[in-house]
Amino acid sequence: MFSKALIIALAASPLVAAHGKIAVMTGDAGGNTTGLGIQGGVVPGPGTNKVTEVDTTVFNSKAAASDGLGKTKAGPNTLAGMSAVMAQSGNTLAQVSPNGGSLTGTVHIVTTDGAGPYSAIVDPTGTGAFSTGTKLDVTTQVPGTKGNIAAPKQRGLITRTLVNFGIVKRASNVNEDYPIAIAVPAGTTCSGSVGGQSNVCLVKIVNPSGAGPFGGVIAMQMAGGAAPAAAPAAA
Repeated sequence: MFSKALIIALAASPLVAAHGKIAVMTGDAGGNTTGLGIQGGVVPGPGTNKVTEVDTTVFNSKAAASDGLGKTKAGPNTLAGMSAVMAQSGNTLAQVSPNGGSLTGTVHIVTTDGAGPYSAIVDPTGTGAFSTGTKLDVTTQVPGTKGNIAAPKQRGLITRTLVNFGIVKRASNVNEDYPIAIAVPAGTTCSGSVGGQSNVCLVKIVNPSGAGPFGGVIAMQMAGGAAPAAAPAAA
């Protein structure tokens, strides 16, 4: 049993806000992409929060089925940012089989509140209207409980329990990659236009962290339906 003084001292340790981000997503029919706002290799893995968390997305609402694209340290994510996303992935988007396909990729857990389980919601309008979207089945899940995971050096039972109760300070950095897979049901259609592409759906991938929630938004197309967006009509 911990002494009262020890518990008080440990409880005084500040909790560290934490993040998880969508590093890469690939469609079962080809193509790849990453989350809006991701800056790529210029952001280090290990290090202090102020340098490792700058491109992780946090959403405004705790409800997964809520509208919006989230924000990073750079400001709100916008659809205009999809051009930068495509430039990082060879000007492609994830291509998903229309008869029932999937998305597979990597969630990078930056710090301990960026863990699973993750939810996925598809918005066929490609506008960020996830409140009217469809929840997708996450078939390969990121580990975690309520968005939390113990840091590598905190995975013993006693320390993990103290972390879960907020008595011991969470680690400032996890820096681990985990696979994620998401099933996309047959008959899914996409009608959005982003990054110079039409027939685009947006997929929100988000964890339930009380400090966030964290995750990201990616764009996909149904294979065979991809096409450049129509140019605006002349005035």
